[in-house]
Amino acid sequence: MSIYDFFHLLGGLAMFLYGMYVMGESLERRAGKRLQLTLGQLTSSPVRGIMLGAGVTTVVQSSSATTVMTVGFVNSGIMQLRQAIPVVMGANIGTTITAWILSLTGIRSDNFFMTLLKPATFAPLVALVGVVLLLGFRRKKDTAGILLGFGVLMFGMEQMSSAVRGLAELESFRNLLLVFVNPVYGLLVGALVTAIVQSSSASVGILQAISHTGALSYGVALPIIMGQNIGTCITAILSAIGANRNARRVAMVHLYFNLIGSVVFLAGFYILDSFIGFTFTSKPVHALGIAVTHTTFNLLATFAFFPFIGWLEWLARKTIRDSKEAEQLELLDRRLLNTPSMAIEQSRRLTQQMARLAQQALLQADSLMDQFDPKVLISVEDIEHTIDRYEDRLGAYLIEISAQRMSHGESREVSKLLQAIGDFERISDHAVNLSEVAQELHDKNISFSPAAQAETHTMRAAVREIVDLATQVFIETNIEMAEQVEPLEEVVDRLRANIKANHVERLRLGLCTIELGFVLSDLLTNLERISDHCSNIAANVIEFERTGNPVTHAYMQQVHEGKASPRFQSLYEEYLKKYNIACDLHMEPADAGRGAGVPAPNMPAGL
Repeated sequence: MSIYDFFHLLGGLAMFLYGMYVMGESLERRAGKRLQLTLGQLTSSPVRGIMLGAGVTTVVQSSSATTVMTVGFVNSGIMQLRQAIPVVMGANIGTTITAWILSLTGIRSDNFFMTLLKPATFAPLVALVGVVLLLGFRRKKDTAGILLGFGVLMFGMEQMSSAVRGLAELESFRNLLLVFVNPVYGLLVGALVTAIVQSSSASVGILQAISHTGALSYGVALPIIMGQNIGTCITAILSAIGANRNARRVAMVHLYFNLIGSVVFLAGFYILDSFIGFTFTSKPVHALGIAVTHTTFNLLATFAFFPFIGWLEWLARKTIRDSKEAEQLELLDRRLLNTPSMAIEQSRRLTQQMARLAQQALLQADSLMDQFDPKVLISVEDIEHTIDRYEDRLGAYLIEISAQRMSHGESREVSKLLQAIGDFERISDHAVNLSEVAQELHDKNISFSPAAQAETHTMRAAVREIVDLATQVFIETNIEMAEQVEPLEEVVDRLRANIKANHVERLRLGLCTIELGFVLSDLLTNLERISDHCSNIAANVIEFERTGNPVTHAYMQQVHEGKASPRFQSLYEEYLKKYNIACDLHMEPADAGRGAGVPAPNMPAGL
């Protein structure tokens, strides 16, 4: 083997690794939404988890990619640790498909159809189709990447195979292989090479290329293949750095599964060999034999560990123990940015959690108006700080997602989430303001008049309902319920105006004080602002579902121009009766803000 052959080997390896990278990335982007839906259907059934892990890995052609995604899902709370273990086991099975594809390079036949099965025959055609799609059809860029990646991968495989064919004639090379008859050395070399290239599929491909020399025996290849299964765990371990404890446990499960499986498999094999004396260990191994060995090991390991999934979880928890202090919440995972659909789903889940926290903050702050409790006050502030962190991380994360190549629908969803997190954060801010109003009343030992207490109690009940509605609307994307929000928001505005007017009248009669008036104004302003943000949330959901673009504000324009549906007027009147503080039922929503006793202009038909 000359220095030029060595250069060809390095060039082939570079093409092989790059082709695998391009193909895997393109497959992941192309099937991103489907992968999300598939993994979203994962249940507590371990069998189904194994099947899904194998299927997803077959699609993306990388057990490392599947395991890294699983680490990300567990880190973000989308998947539990026990659910993730079968997926990891299935990923080890799915990754063997690459070895079977590469084994086609060893086909030796003059038959036309058999020759067509050789990658060297059809890879150039696949690459050509990929180039045509890349240059002529921009929307087919991912498909072109898959085809081009596959073509480059196969070209690299062929070049590696041709570069090492001369090694079989070298005495030094044959002597080197004798060293790996020692299974410990073979295990270490397989693990090291795989850890360097970070892909068991790639390292198995390299081994298959060397097998074409005919100098590699089953006895040498077997421990190397076992080591390759161990080395592939490095990618998941690296991806778990900085993740939460359960995510790091997923990486440890991957390591334990392959490490214990390889050791037990080799120990069992050599024990049987000492009694039976396998004759095939000294025979040359070819690409197909390597694929069979790779698949057999992963299938046997999965079947062997299947009854011990709980034991693997226990071992991972013992390795990475829970801290006495609460682990800081890892809000989002940048590992999923390359698959925007999954990153968006992760963001949506956290925005929904943010919505529930904002709702909780409002309910706790509202309770302080009836019975002040310093612990509840601190809880409201803590929730608000958590929501602030959510907004900061979600906002930055969604901006990063928007920098990726996305579909029109995904881009719309990112815009929707960006607007929603701002509204929920502001609701929590106003909840803190309400708790401060309650604290001021408590610290100064003052209280509203019975009439003012009854009026504010009515408005607070209306605001609690509108927050409940807006939260449910966002979480469920419920259009019918969203249409109930704006009529109630108009009633809240009306309540604020009438409470202020009644306060002025009480102030004139000497039944209230200016100091309480300032406190009342703060209370009413914050309640009304919360109602406004709920209106924004519901209106944006309606706009996205109807037009796909909230910037148009078509729904709100129809409402303010009096062109809303008859249902709007009916709902408005129902809410006005429900939250009535001696208001004239014939006053229209537009009266809000003018105060009691100010005549309403003629409203357009429909309101």
